Amino acid sequence: MLIHNEKNIDEPLEVSVIIPAYNVGEFLARALDSVIAQTRPADEIIVVDDGSADDTGMVAKGYGARVKYIYQENAGASAARNAGIKAAQHGWIAFLDGDDEWLPEKLQLQMALLQRNPLLDWTTGNFYRCLCRENRRGPDISPDKAARLLQDKDYLDNYFTGYTKGLGGWTGTMLIKKKVLEEAGLFCVEQRVTEDLDLWFRIAYRHPRIGYLAEPLSVYYVDTPGSLVKTQKDPKYIRMLLERHFKLARAYGCLEEFYPCAALILGHWLKVLLQADRGAQVRSLLCQYGWLFSGYCRLTTYISALFPRTARLYRRIRLWLGKVTRRKRNRYPSSGEGFD
Repeated sequence: MLIHNEKNIDEPLEVSVIIPAYNVGEFLARALDSVIAQTRPADEIIVVDDGSADDTGMVAKGYGARVKYIYQENAGASAARNAGIKAAQHGWIAFLDGDDEWLPEKLQLQMALLQRNPLLDWTTGNFYRCLCRENRRGPDISPDKAARLLQDKDYLDNYFTGYTKGLGGWTGTMLIKKKVLEEAGLFCVEQRVTEDLDLWFRIAYRHPRIGYLAEPLSVYYVDTPGSLVKTQKDPKYIRMLLERHFKLARAYGCLEEFYPCAALILGHWLKVLLQADRGAQVRSLLCQYGWLFSGYCRLTTYISALFPRTARLYRRIRLWLGKVTRRKRNRYPSSGEGFD
């Protein structure tokens, strides 16, 4: 594993915030207001309008000189983020999608972490997932659990290991040196989904150590209409990601660290495809990458892909039994447990 050790610890911590925006006029003010309200102000805010057909541009321009506005023909989130990075005037880059928001102390907390750990090239952290239509919001990982996994540190020695433990962060919590992003090659515009993970992994081969804050820093609105995660289910992008990183991980001597990440990513997308009744695509992926999983996991997933209705009924029954079991536990605590 190659680790760059040449650091300039005296370089200023000045931050450019990149906000890609596509038809998010309804939400963009929320995102911009959350950046402007930071207890440690950003040094530059850049909105890259990716060919919006709504009032996204009008909302951004309404902030006047506080926001640099860039318009481009529709080319996707990766191209928009890359345009923002190239236009940025400062040495550190933070990201926020136009339909999400930061919590007020996000930048201040991350800057303090970087001052405590001046050799770090990037940092991330916990965040809230918000299913606002269902009035549900919770942290990506319990802050207490995250703190235990960090073992009294505020950084991870290896991003790949942290990712498999649930400490991978999210685009809206990343703060990265611009030169590190450029070194990694920026976002891959052909990678229409998991483009963020693709870049984080490319950075981690050279810079495995990353800062991490256990308390949530941002809010990810999962149920925003038109979310690419919900609408884009073509398995070719998962193959693209895996094949690229099997080669890169081998070249950097990181295959053993990457394999568990690959299994985690593939397992997630197999579930997405099963829920979309795309059994043939699930079976195809299993035939190609099933070696990442145990025999039992391969078998049960393959059967679910062959008999989706039966699998859905089985999952409903298991969910119902789990709820019943939890009710009984709450009603009759075991030895050593008490009522709240």
